[in-house]
Amino acid sequence: MDWMSHLKPTPVLQRFLLLCCRPRLFLRMLQVQAMPTFPPFLALLTGDSDLDIVGEMSATLLPTASFNQAATYLQQDPACAALIAERYMAPPHDLEVLLQYPQDSLGYIYAKQMKARGFRAEDLYEGMTINSDASYVEARLSQTHDIWHVVTGFGTTIADEIGLQAFHLPQFPYPLAVALLSSSMMSTLLFSPEELPQLLEAIRRGWEMGKLAKPLFAQKWEEGWEKPLAVWRSELGIQLDTIVISH
Repeated sequence: MDWMSHLKPTPVLQRFLLLCCRPRLFLRMLQVQAMPTFPPFLALLTGDSDLDIVGEMSATLLPTASFNQAATYLQQDPACAALIAERYMAPPHDLEVLLQYPQDSLGYIYAKQMKARGFRAEDLYEGMTINSDASYVEARLSQTHDIWHVVTGFGTTIADEIGLQAFHLPQFPYPLAVALLSSSMMSTLLFSPEELPQLLEAIRRGWEMGKLAKPLFAQKWEEGWEKPLAVWRSELGIQLDTIVISH
């Protein structure tokens, strides 16, 4: 009698045999597991969106060629290139001072939202070492992440967060955004499929908004705290009611 007839065709065994029959796939999986990005990506894939995990994902992506490519892409825009060359980082955002600005200003609205959520921008970038164009890009994005939330109108739900990440990609190939989009879609597909339409709509909306808008990375927001948020949005081409424009 064939010895294999004694083995029960369990899903685990079937997958193992499949890998044995496809050594190239098996070797590729071993390579993926050895990558420093694998553990945080796996955590994101299981639905863990804790800021520490996102920070770990960002840190492991930073030394990759993809992040250097993102910085190089940004430098094609003269204003972005100037900001990167200057290594512009604003002083810590003093929310109490910003709350003294007019109530329609970017500064006031940003400070009010940050206070309500108990957030500090500094928590996202303090301790980062800026020693390259890529590390500067990540530090500046971290400092202004919640400003982008305010300007684009995306909230802090998971779908809104992913919508904002989708906004990045037509503007430049941000590696962290790619990681968060891909992991969130797979996580939702596997664990919360009923939420998939909402997530995909947020991605669609963010992508379309990002295509229409001027480069948000180029902005020195902190030098225009007093400017009304509506003016910022008008000047940057932010369309909150974006509809499908691609066919």
